[in-house]
Amino acid sequence: MMYAYMTLADGTEIVHSQLLEKDGKKSVEVHFERPTEDGFDTARCSLPTYEWLIHDGYTDAEIADFEVFLKNNAHLLYRFAENGGTRCA
Repeated sequence: MMYAYMTLADGTEIVHSQLLEKDGKKSVEVHFERPTEDGFDTARCSLPTYEWLIHDGYTDAEIADFEVFLKNNAHLLYRFAENGGTRCA
Protein backbone atom coordinates (compact mmCIF):
# COMPACT_ATOMS: atom_id res chain seq x y z
CA MET A 1 0.00 0.00 0.00
CA MET A 2 1.20 3.52 -0.80
CA TYR A 3 0.35 6.61 1.26
CA ALA A 4 0.37 10.25 0.15
CA TYR A 5 3.09 12.35 1.75
CA MET A 6 3.22 15.71 -0.09
CA THR A 7 3.08 17.56 -3.40
CA LEU A 8 5.97 19.81 -4.42
CA ALA A 9 5.57 23.15 -6.22
CA ASP A 10 6.49 21.59 -9.60
CA GLY A 11 3.66 19.05 -9.27
CA THR A 12 5.84 16.17 -8.06
CA GLU A 13 3.73 13.86 -5.91
CA ILE A 14 5.58 12.04 -3.13
CA VAL A 15 4.10 8.85 -1.73
CA HIS A 16 5.55 6.16 0.53
CA SER A 17 4.95 2.50 1.23
CA GLN A 18 3.83 0.92 4.44
CA LEU A 19 6.65 -0.30 6.66
CA LEU A 20 8.28 -3.24 4.89
CA GLU A 21 10.16 -5.93 6.76
CA LYS A 22 12.45 -8.57 5.29
CA ASP A 23 14.92 -10.72 7.23
CA GLY A 24 14.30 -8.59 10.33
CA LYS A 25 15.20 -5.33 8.55
CA LYS A 26 12.66 -2.54 8.20
CA SER A 27 12.47 -0.42 5.06
CA VAL A 28 10.26 2.13 3.33
CA GLU A 29 10.00 2.84 -0.40
CA VAL A 30 9.43 6.45 -1.42
CA HIS A 31 8.02 7.20 -4.87
CA PHE A 32 8.30 10.53 -6.72
CA GLU A 33 6.12 11.21 -9.76
CA ARG A 34 5.66 14.37 -11.84
CA PRO A 35 3.23 14.75 -14.76
CA THR A 36 4.72 15.65 -18.16
CA GLU A 37 3.25 16.16 -21.62
CA ASP A 38 4.15 12.55 -22.49
CA GLY A 39 3.29 10.83 -19.19
CA PHE A 40 5.26 11.02 -15.96
CA ASP A 41 8.77 11.46 -14.63
CA THR A 42 9.25 8.72 -12.03
CA ALA A 43 11.77 7.88 -9.32
CA ARG A 44 11.65 5.42 -6.41
CA CYS A 45 14.09 5.14 -3.53
CA SER A 46 14.42 2.49 -0.82
CA LEU A 47 15.22 3.61 2.71
CA PRO A 48 17.43 3.14 4.71
CA THR A 49 19.91 2.30 1.92
CA TYR A 50 18.96 5.24 -0.34
CA GLU A 51 19.12 2.87 -3.30
CA TRP A 52 17.31 4.25 -6.35
CA LEU A 53 15.09 1.50 -7.74
CA ILE A 54 13.64 3.64 -10.56
CA HIS A 55 15.05 6.82 -12.08
CA ASP A 56 13.27 8.00 -15.24
CA GLY A 57 12.92 11.61 -16.36
CA TYR A 58 14.45 13.38 -13.37
CA THR A 59 17.89 14.96 -13.74
CA ASP A 60 20.85 13.92 -11.61
CA ALA A 61 20.59 17.28 -9.81
CA GLU A 62 16.91 16.63 -9.00
CA ILE A 63 17.77 13.15 -7.68
CA ALA A 64 20.49 14.70 -5.51
CA ASP A 65 17.90 17.17 -4.16
CA PHE A 66 15.53 14.27 -3.46
CA GLU A 67 18.28 12.52 -1.47
CA VAL A 68 18.68 15.60 0.72
CA PHE A 69 14.88 15.72 1.10
CA LEU A 70 14.81 12.04 2.08
CA LYS A 71 17.59 12.43 4.63
CA ASN A 72 15.68 15.31 6.22
CA ASN A 73 12.35 13.43 6.18
CA ALA A 74 13.33 9.78 6.74
CA HIS A 75 12.32 9.80 10.40
CA LEU A 76 8.84 11.06 9.48
CA LEU A 77 8.47 8.66 6.56
CA TYR A 78 9.27 5.72 8.85
CA ARG A 79 6.82 6.96 11.49
CA PHE A 80 4.01 7.47 8.96
CA ALA A 81 4.77 4.15 7.23
CA GLU A 82 4.50 2.34 10.55
CA ASN A 83 1.21 4.07 11.43
CA GLY A 84 -0.56 3.71 8.08
CA GLY A 85 0.14 7.13 6.55
CA THR A 86 -0.42 10.67 7.76
CA ARG A 87 -3.57 11.64 9.58
CA CYS A 88 -5.58 14.51 8.09
CA ALA A 89 -8.27 16.39 10.00
